[in-house]
Amino acid sequence: MAARDPGRERSGSRTHGYELAPPLPEAEIRAFEEAHGIDLPAEYRSFVASVGNGPAGPCHGLMPLTAPRPEADGESAVDDEWEEDRLPGRLAEPFPLTEPLPGPIMTPADALTRGTLMLAEQGCGMFVRLVLNGPHAGEIWQLDPDWGGFVPMSPEFRTWYTDWLESR
Repeated sequence: MAARDPGRERSGSRTHGYELAPPLPEAEIRAFEEAHGIDLPAEYRSFVASVGNGPAGPCHGLMPLTAPRPEADGESAVDDEWEEDRLPGRLAEPFPLTEPLPGPIMTPADALTRGTLMLAEQGCGMFVRLVLNGPHAGEIWQLDPDWGGFVPMSPEFRTWYTDWLESR
């Protein structure tokens, strides 16, 4: 992908530079799961364990699982989302939606995103989130509170990431 975009013109490429951080050791992934009382969906867990812990990926890149990525321009909304996800008990809470919620959203996003992990920032307050539990566990949902709501965007992590790799 980097060879096809040497000028880094593709959206998000200047953030992640098409580079992956090293994969996480099994012990670090297990410690994260135990600390948060969750089991990560298998496809995402496998990616982080064998491919990389971000950042190359869709949107502005994958957020790392265990340590925030350094931001060149200082603090941003993505930092707040990343930290909020790691508050005690938040990831283990039930995902509150049983069906898509088209936007705009009047409910505070915090109440809707429990039981999900923010994977990527799309910009303009939009985020991609991985559902961690319940009937939608493993699905990728897009949160666009101003226009698009909180809706499924991919049935699984692998499909979502592969679609990005195959896009031009």
